[in-house]
Amino acid sequence: MLAIEPRRQPSRAWSLLSPAIAIALTLCVGALLFGLAGRDPGHALYVLFIQPLTSTYGLTELLVKATPLILIATGLAIGFRANVWNIGAEGQYTVGALAGGGLALAFHDSTSPLLLPAVLLAGCAGGMAWGAIPALLRTRFNVNEILSSLMLTYVAILLLSWLVHGPWRDPDGYNFPESRLLSDAATLPILVDDTRLHAGLLFALLAVAGAWVLMGRSVVGFQLRVSGQSRIAAHYAGYSTTGLVWFALLLSGGLAGLAGISEVSGTINQLLPTISPGYGFTAIIVAFLGRLHPLGIIPAGLLIALSYIGGELAQIEVGVPAAVTGIFQGVLLFFLLGCDLLTGYRIRLAPVRGT
Repeated sequence: MLAIEPRRQPSRAWSLLSPAIAIALTLCVGALLFGLAGRDPGHALYVLFIQPLTSTYGLTELLVKATPLILIATGLAIGFRANVWNIGAEGQYTVGALAGGGLALAFHDSTSPLLLPAVLLAGCAGGMAWGAIPALLRTRFNVNEILSSLMLTYVAILLLSWLVHGPWRDPDGYNFPESRLLSDAATLPILVDDTRLHAGLLFALLAVAGAWVLMGRSVVGFQLRVSGQSRIAAHYAGYSTTGLVWFALLLSGGLAGLAGISEVSGTINQLLPTISPGYGFTAIIVAFLGRLHPLGIIPAGLLIALSYIGGELAQIEVGVPAAVTGIFQGVLLFFLLGCDLLTGYRIRLAPVRGT
């Protein structure tokens, strides 16, 4: 009979190496799946993970895809380290895009230089407002934030669909479900000419730097870490666990909202029924792959963004379905969680009772 018992002292080296082990195992499984599908595994993996890095456009697209992942994952990691499980970042991302995009549409004739900052602030506020709902439900009614934040995601997506099919639909858009294009005054500047790389990347880098300072150099960060390790210890130390829950959910919601409006203002330039390929959910993988550390989230975000771009190329050149991206991300999360489990626990043979 197999039994699982905690290790006396989990290995720090193995903990740091587990993401690399999970990536290597994921590549092995990917090669096996490509082989079973009748594709050349070497060529398929090259198209997925190497070819996007061979051109300037591919590199800039990598950064475009990584920007929302890094922004959202940074906020989620702070909450996860405080034992606050915000699973609804996709909804906060969507509401942030709606709040900022709605303001931009309301003033689509404006050329004021203040419009863009107002749009970005509205996006942050929208995400924070959506994150405040599970915060209120948890602190006031003890509702699990995993369920409440997740369910609110579908409310946000349906709200977006209703608006672009109805009140916010472009009157000159030939009845397509999309809003009018955002004005130049509400659009993020492009960092590299002839690409889609926009200033949202700078927000992501600033968020990572701010999170690093917060978690490693501030009293609030220390309180968040203590609360995550032992809520009882945080209570006896005099920390407001209620305040920490609010802080974590508002911060993660605000960063998700900023990611949403940055994607709309910098990449899409209008509201569509689908404005995300699942960034809010994929950012959970990014946060854990980065070991819940701000600096680790950057390479993790780049790797997952590479899977998006490589997956699109693989559809064209290798002839695999679009689901290949989700498969790789799911397998990676599976192996990552498995490696983390074996880092803290060990499996041993135990005698069967009664024998």
